[in-house]
Amino acid sequence: MDAKTGGASAPALRRDPYEVLCVSRESTDQEIKTAYRKLALKYHPDKNANNPEASEHFKEVAYSYSILSDPEKRRQYDAAGFEALDVDGIDMEIDLSNLGTVNTMFAALFSKLGVPIKTTISANVLEEALNGTVTVRPLPIGTSVGGKVDKQSAHFFGVTINEEQAEAGIVVRVTSGAQSKFKLLYFEQDATGGYGLALQEDSEKTGKVTSAGMYFLHFQVYRLDSTVNALAMAKDPEAAFFKQLEGLQPCEVSELKPGTHIFAVYGDNFFKPATYTIEAVCAKSYEETTEKLKEIEAQILTKRNELRQFETEYRKALARFQEVTNRYSQEKESVDELLKQRESIHSSFTAVRGLSTVSNGSTSKIPGEDSRADSPGEDGSSDGKDKATRKKWFNLNLKGSDKRLG
Repeated sequence: MDAKTGGASAPALRRDPYEVLCVSRESTDQEIKTAYRKLALKYHPDKNANNPEASEHFKEVAYSYSILSDPEKRRQYDAAGFEALDVDGIDMEIDLSNLGTVNTMFAALFSKLGVPIKTTISANVLEEALNGTVTVRPLPIGTSVGGKVDKQSAHFFGVTINEEQAEAGIVVRVTSGAQSKFKLLYFEQDATGGYGLALQEDSEKTGKVTSAGMYFLHFQVYRLDSTVNALAMAKDPEAAFFKQLEGLQPCEVSELKPGTHIFAVYGDNFFKPATYTIEAVCAKSYEETTEKLKEIEAQILTKRNELRQFETEYRKALARFQEVTNRYSQEKESVDELLKQRESIHSSFTAVRGLSTVSNGSTSKIPGEDSRADSPGEDGSSDGKDKATRKKWFNLNLKGSDKRLG
């Protein structure tokens, strides 16, 4: 199944994503996510700075996961392989710790311009969590804690809940009035006593703040990944509307059991620390709001399916509109040309042709006009000659009169 890639972000050779992640086609989303995180940590550039081969493995793992973590892309690949996938629509994550100053500046610029850039979590943070060597601060239900976390670092918090709170549901949210970029992370404790990453939410700008939240409310909730199909949407601005709901992805964990749960705020700014406020609340005090969220989630899923169908109808109508618009322009030019020719023909019907301007710029006179001006008068002499004769005769008489008077 190996084939050369058609996209710059894909590996030079494409292998079966299931083979790359060492999972079967029947694997669950959680099994795929777990396999990806283990391999990503193994080949992460932070841990393999002098190993180019590991870097290529990391890209291959990330590329494979970008396919299998998206339900629609996974369905397309299962049905028809790589040929069914839009390579431009497959997004890759970048590792800020491995970019260098210049590339980090470019990434920051694009992010500032509104281009969504997906970043990875530092391998050092993930490894410390797996080893259980992180410092965990308590975050009691109903309270909030503010802080400032360095870029590519994390602050860990423990949220302890009882049976009643677990049954009602828990919400953990992070906001930043400074509009910092951050990730909200949720870790599950493994058998060795460490913490493995289970969920992550990237901050999104909402009004004058950036925020991210996790909702453990006993029903399926979805996160909206704005980086999905970002490149394809940039090429086709109209796709920004039709594809925006394609970024909806189901959260793998929808409820928490009684006990202590580990969350973290990860600094995702390009240069400076991230300022944040994290809070944990019990949904029991928000029963009406919880029901509204459940209804809205269902309506959004329905709307996504409707938009898929509407896009097909819209594209057909748009193609027809462009067709008739082109014909309109052609018909207008044709009518203008016909009227111009008609006007030219109309102006040809005239007896006074000499009034038309000739090529040398002079104006022709009516035929016969010049001959009448130069022809002799009715007495056989020209007007000029007659005038000269009369003048001479008049002068002679005057002179003769003067002599007699003298």
